[in-house]
Amino acid sequence: MAPDRWRAALQQGWPASRTLLLLAATDTAAVPGISAAGATPEARLGTAAADAELLLQGPGAGRVHALPPLPAGVSPALISHVVLRDLGLLERTRVVDLGCAVAPSVPHLRLPALESAGPARCLSTGRALDPARVKALLQRGRSWGERWNPAEPLLLAECVPGGTTTALAVLQGLGVEAAGLVSGSLRQPAHGLKAALVRRGLEAAVAGVVPGGGAEPSPMAVLAAVGDPMQALAAGLVAAAAARGTPVLLAGGSQMAAVLALALALAEPEGRQALVSQVGLATTAWVAEEPGSDLALLLARIGAQWQVQPRLEVAALRFHGCSSAALRDYERGYVKEGVGAGGLALLWELAGLPPAALAAACDQACRLELGV
Repeated sequence: MAPDRWRAALQQGWPASRTLLLLAATDTAAVPGISAAGATPEARLGTAAADAELLLQGPGAGRVHALPPLPAGVSPALISHVVLRDLGLLERTRVVDLGCAVAPSVPHLRLPALESAGPARCLSTGRALDPARVKALLQRGRSWGERWNPAEPLLLAECVPGGTTTALAVLQGLGVEAAGLVSGSLRQPAHGLKAALVRRGLEAAVAGVVPGGGAEPSPMAVLAAVGDPMQALAAGLVAAAAARGTPVLLAGGSQMAAVLALALALAEPEGRQALVSQVGLATTAWVAEEPGSDLALLLARIGAQWQVQPRLEVAALRFHGCSSAALRDYERGYVKEGVGAGGLALLWELAGLPPAALAAACDQACRLELGV
């Protein structure tokens, strides 16, 4: 599928699209200074549950789990909810919990014990996930992808506090030079701290990650060493769904870049071009223009590694003129992406709606959420 055909397929098929939100956790998020997805490690334990509830229930709905306090701004789940609500796609949205410490109080799928066996260990240990869990999650993703209806475009979203650091670790483990390019929830990405954790994790796991004899790193070994559950399931799902001819929209930034890299690493060389022809990554302007990271260059390096040209789409949504200070904080770099916001904002545009209308709807929703 040529790039213009990929876009056309989404434009025509968006009413039939399905959104899948994958919730996961990693003990990496407890490292001081690693994440702003909650002001404290304890608060971050409930981030995924709170975001899933905001996504499906919307603002001002008396949700069970309150959003964790942030340094500034409001969760991007607000953006995603507004898009799904106004496009009539909430009923076509599913939440999957891959072992978070706090379960969301909205309908969701919890996988069997092996696949949802709690948060991943801190990546610095070099043994983040048990190999059997990685294998089961990859197979689960492949099984879903093999049954996916190609007439229903797949929009894949995530909520994984600490997940940009596991993304960096997986990319580095696969041989992609990603240092300094990966974004994060902090206003200024903690590149030094992330790099130190990744170095420790890969050094601890090097015998299992790098097979030796000049062979390529094993994607499954990299995941087991320094990954998180979302990456494993998503990589299998993306690879299998794309092979069936399903248009796939990876909604996010660095974390979805790592998912794409894993899918390419798992694919046979002759199938990689077909994979990227079916898959696009969509993010927000706040990630794309962030001075402290470079998603476009990161994707270019992924493409060079596997001799393909990944597709990057940037949603036009901006909040400069909003009355809500929490939305204007996006323009100040305090919030950038998450819970599928960039991909869903792009879907809004592909549905023929102006970005300014989405900004106005988010402004109204934010006032309701904050009670102002």
